[in-house]
Amino acid sequence: MSDVMQLTLVLLAGMLMGAVFFGGLWWTVQKGLASSRPALWFVASLVLRTAFALGGFYLVSGGGWKPVLVCLAGFIVARIITMRLTAARPAEETSHAP
Repeated sequence: MSDVMQLTLVLLAGMLMGAVFFGGLWWTVQKGLASSRPALWFVASLVLRTAFALGGFYLVSGGGWKPVLVCLAGFIVARIITMRLTAARPAEETSHAP
């Protein structure tokens, strides 16, 4: 497999890991705030999301630093996308001109 194709797959893997990590964070906040035991939600989520991300980075690294950087770039792109998709949208204000 060519180097470019391999790094493209690593980028996509980083985006997938980021989507799971930050999507899971958003989901945890939603569930944790409504729960009677929010600390359990937040700690369990942190452990699971971190283990998933670190395991994914380890698997795609292949012992080199280039795949780790490309994977990190995908992870960050997924963070930006997740933030935009889950951002609270302010209510539309209607202006009444006199």
